[in-house]
Amino acid sequence: MKKQITTKNPYTGKTLETYDYHTKKEIETILELSQSTFNSWSQTEIPERTKLLKNVANLLETNTLEYAQLMTAEMGKPISQSIAEIKKCATLCDFYITNADKFLSDQIIETEAHESFISYDPLGTILSIMPWNYPFWQVFRFAVPTLTAGNVGLLKHASNTTGTALAMEKLFIDAGYPKGCFQTILVNHDDIETVIAHDTVKAVTLTGSEKAGKSIAVLAAKNLKKTVLELGGNNACVVLDDANLDKYIDTMVSARMQNNGQSCIAAKRFIVTEKIYDTFLEQFTDKVKALKIGDPEQKDTHTSVMAREDLAEELENQVTKSLEKGAKVHYGNTRKGAAYQPTIITEVTPNMPIFDEETFGPVAAIIKAKDKKEALDLAKNSRFGLGTMIFTEDIKSIYHNISDIPDGALFINEMVKSDPRLPFGGTKASGYGRELSKEGILEFVNIKTVYINK
Repeated sequence: MKKQITTKNPYTGKTLETYDYHTKKEIETILELSQSTFNSWSQTEIPERTKLLKNVANLLETNTLEYAQLMTAEMGKPISQSIAEIKKCATLCDFYITNADKFLSDQIIETEAHESFISYDPLGTILSIMPWNYPFWQVFRFAVPTLTAGNVGLLKHASNTTGTALAMEKLFIDAGYPKGCFQTILVNHDDIETVIAHDTVKAVTLTGSEKAGKSIAVLAAKNLKKTVLELGGNNACVVLDDANLDKYIDTMVSARMQNNGQSCIAAKRFIVTEKIYDTFLEQFTDKVKALKIGDPEQKDTHTSVMAREDLAEELENQVTKSLEKGAKVHYGNTRKGAAYQPTIITEVTPNMPIFDEETFGPVAAIIKAKDKKEALDLAKNSRFGLGTMIFTEDIKSIYHNISDIPDGALFINEMVKSDPRLPFGGTKASGYGRELSKEGILEFVNIKTVYINK
């Protein structure tokens, strides 16, 4: 009897679909097709690759609602945010349509040689292991630059977004990509080691938890294969005395509550200087209370259920342990199944789970700091290093602190977010390597030195 995946709607609890896992023989066939496709795809001219990428962008625009509804049904993202995610994928395509040829062109280097240059050659089959929280965007920011560089892709998606994974495979085929250029593999954790060890697979990229990242990094290292890891985050949102709350309080709320709080780059620790603390807490609380909670298929819904009940239980456990250590519930903190009410916890200090750990859900931890120095010290007090955001009107003074913040991103008066034009990735327990921009398309190429003498 075949092993199966069953997807469920986290809001209604109803079963959506059942899928068979690929057998070992089917996995071998997929890998063989991947290799044979790479042999021809890698020789395809870049303008032809970007022409197909334009087809992808057009299909995303045409089928936006269909793809968005699938995401919402599988993992509970409010439909307006699902629609925005699909549109963002289209802008990613547009970025590489415009810039791929420039990024991948040979770079001439003047040396004593008759001619010397750097070429950027594709590696082969790249395995991606992706999470459920941004089921289109996370995959696309891997697939678009990687395929455009001449590689082929294998996707092992989260099991609860299997329908989305298969829809993306069909999307690339419908756009005219050769069969085998982008394939979804339905495998469990036991088969991942076999796939990674296979000669066809040349590198692995994973977006997920720190635990998953360490496991995959070990497997890849054992087989001498490169990895890019985009792992968890515990981003600080630093609110200084002179922050313009009237202008930016909505941004701060979105930074925590977007996607039902299930984002690696969400603001998880709000570190607020004491002079503005009471005003911030009042305004922040008013905005959180006003969020429309309910059916994710309704366009005016802002927050809904988490993707799975066990995830909500894990978040509840982190909050409970923090309350036992002295934190206080300021607002919210009720759970029913996978539905976790937007919650504000105050009197949070280091050594509490909601300060030290990644909280993946709609819980905002509020920390009071004496001044700017203590606020920034608290922000840096984390094993993670994905991003920090600072709200202040004295932007000039922050320039002196840029190098002191060890994260992969620093955003001033804006929430941390990914942008096709800018590299994305973290430091410390948040992983290594970069996605997007020029850096992202060059992660999975052979940077080859060519030296020619007459």
